[in-house]
Amino acid sequence: MKGYVYILRCSDGSYYTGSTNDLERRLWQHQNEEGANYTKRRLPVKLVYYEEYERIDEAFYREKQIQGWSRKKKEALIEGRFEDLPALAKKIWKK
Repeated sequence: MKGYVYILRCSDGSYYTGSTNDLERRLWQHQNEEGANYTKRRLPVKLVYYEEYERIDEAFYREKQIQGWSRKKKEALIEGRFEDLPALAKKIWKK
């Protein structure tokens, strides 16, 4: 079963990242207050990015990865600035 990871821009300018096996249906749900609680309070939302995967578990894994990213890194992905992604990775500092 195919899967999709997607990013929505909410009316307040924030981003919401999700995954689904039916992108069109899920977007309809978000726009009609049947989506996540986060987006219900931030309508309307706009699809700004998505990726397609062969399996839903791959999309879910990618969703969790993107959710951990900074706003700047998500914007680089949305804008197709893939070369900027490594530099925008969070630094892990060790003592």
